[in-house]
Formats: sequence, C-alpha cells, structure tokens
Amino acid sequence: MKFSTIQLGTNKIEIFNSYLGRETIRLNGETVSEKKSITGATHLFTIMEEDRKVPCKIILGYGANGVVMDFYKDNIAIIKSPRSSSLIFLLIIVLFIIIGVIMQMAYHNY
Repeated sequence: MKFSTIQLGTNKIEIFNSYLGRETIRLNGETVSEKKSITGATHLFTIMEEDRKVPCKIILGYGANGVVMDFYKDNIAIIKSPRSSSLIFLLIIVLFIIIGVIMQMAYHNY
C-alpha cells in the first residue's frame, strides 16, 4: 500500500509499505530500494538535480501513531517525523500479547 509521495521538482518519490514488512521506494516509477523489515529500515538512493547526483535517505519506522518517515536530501532533513520511544511501543505490544494469552487460557479452563 502506498504510504506517501514526495514531489521534488521533476522527481517523484513514492514510498510503499506492506503489512508483511516489505518496504519499497520508487523514483519516477522505478524501484530504487526494497527491503523487508518489521521495525523499519533505512533506504539509500540518489536523484538527479541539475545534472548532479544528490544522495537521499528515507528512514521508515514506527511511532505511537503508526508508521513514521524521515527524509534527508544531501544530508539535510526535509521531513522529520516525531517518534515515541520504540522500546515503550514494543513493551506495550508485548503487554497486550501477554494479556491476550492469559485471557485465552482462562477462557479455555472454564
């Protein structure tokens, strides 16, 4: 599913993220980075601007409100998403899993 689109002059960057953890970055319709990750990954690629290759980096991850993204062009932050502590987020998920298992066990004992 498409997560976001960034239009930089004539360059169109599309970010896709699936529920199975596949992250894909497309530049002008061509895949320039693809990774599989559950906690998020860093994608490196270059774009052409005025006959110059410009390094870009997209970092996908998770925050309190879901998927978050940082985008750097030429080592300058263009988009910087607020993040909550991923450790706290993971602990909350683990806590819900434990509560679910306990409730399942209690339900089956009746």
